[in-house]
Amino acid sequence: MSTVTSTATQAPIAHLKITWPLLPEDFILPDDPVENTDQPLLAAALRQPLTAFPELMQDALVVSNFALCAAIQDRTICKAPDWMYVRPVQPWQRPESRRSYTPHTEGSVPQVVMEFLSATYGEEYSVEFTQSVGKWFFYEQVIQVPHYIIFRPDTGHVEVYALTEGRYQIQKADASDRYWISGLELFLGVWEGPNEGRMGYWLRWWNSDGEMLLWSEERTEQESQRAEQERQRAEQERQRAEALAERLRQLGIDPEV
Repeated sequence: MSTVTSTATQAPIAHLKITWPLLPEDFILPDDPVENTDQPLLAAALRQPLTAFPELMQDALVVSNFALCAAIQDRTICKAPDWMYVRPVQPWQRPESRRSYTPHTEGSVPQVVMEFLSATYGEEYSVEFTQSVGKWFFYEQVIQVPHYIIFRPDTGHVEVYALTEGRYQIQKADASDRYWISGLELFLGVWEGPNEGRMGYWLRWWNSDGEMLLWSEERTEQESQRAEQERQRAEQERQRAEALAERLRQLGIDPEV
């Protein structure tokens, strides 16, 4: 497991001017394609089970490949995490669709950002900020996101970093190989199986009681199984009642009396 921490460039971060302007309307966001077909599926699989819990979705922004913005030395910088959860966020009241989020100005700092790595990675571990601003530096030193998660879908390897005294330190899993994510008050872990036509590793949520948050199709299947079990119990009760009535009739007793 990588134990990368942001030690390169013990940057004079206090000397950097960081501000929180709204993204200018004429700011051109890069329209880079998603690296592979797995990323949208992984992002959707993280968001979808949360929708069953209003307390997690109310006033929240749960998005993927969405511009997270700040200004460094008056230069607007945007990064697009593969998955991001922010709560609370101020209501969006403009007619156009939302295309960016600026912490402090539009709501709180994201509780968690995630990056899904392909076979090769780019700036997910980068602390560079003098020329281009690396994601690690941006999340850790500029935005100061409490949890930064790097996941490799092809191997199921996950690294969870928690912001500790201003630096990301790798977080150890519990006995169930899960990580507590404060702000969501949920555990995060790796699960292997099929979903949406993809067989492989997924990031999934568990509540504080160790119960997995189900996808909608799993909830539907669970409800169907419960309904079938209830039908079978009712049928067994009916058969027992009929058997008892038959025994009473054989003894010359009218079961209807």
